[in-house]
Amino acid sequence: MSAMLSDPKFCMTCATQLARIELAEDGGPKTRLRCPACGWTHWNNPTPVLAAIIEYRGQVLLARNAAWSHKMYALITGFMEAGETPQEGIAREIKEETNLDAVALNLVGVYDFQRMNQVIIAYHALADGEVRLSPELVDYRLYDLAALRCWPAGTGYALADWLRTRGHEPQFMEWPRPPASTADGAAAS
Repeated sequence: MSAMLSDPKFCMTCATQLARIELAEDGGPKTRLRCPACGWTHWNNPTPVLAAIIEYRGQVLLARNAAWSHKMYALITGFMEAGETPQEGIAREIKEETNLDAVALNLVGVYDFQRMNQVIIAYHALADGEVRLSPELVDYRLYDLAALRCWPAGTGYALADWLRTRGHEPQFMEWPRPPASTADGAAAS
């Protein structure tokens, strides 16, 4: 098990320091964090992340996150919340981040993003309304399909798969070097 920043140090039940142990599971031996006092186990399951390829007025909307030091643009993404379906979650994220209403949603696919211990559920969204960005985003751009460049990571593979369904062979870009980014990916500015 790779150590993630989100790995807990203490038991969520009794606050005892967790210990790494080897467990025999269906898929073979696994290293897990377990409480030696009460037996609580941290399974380290991937987090579901939702992503949207937003088609807006005949173009694809990509946005730049305020926290990114580079000038890259990416899909709208966000965490799925308890009590919502993936479709409800991505419609909510689109509204929160862009003020657009998703009028149609279609599943593109499911993609792993192991570096962040995430599973990305990507949708194509037809959206309508007036763009108004959340404070998390500093800019957006609209791209014609032929001008889109995919990135070699989770949501970039989703964009590539969607472009193929539209008759476009995706073109992949290179990752920016330095500074290193924690972002999943983005299109070149």
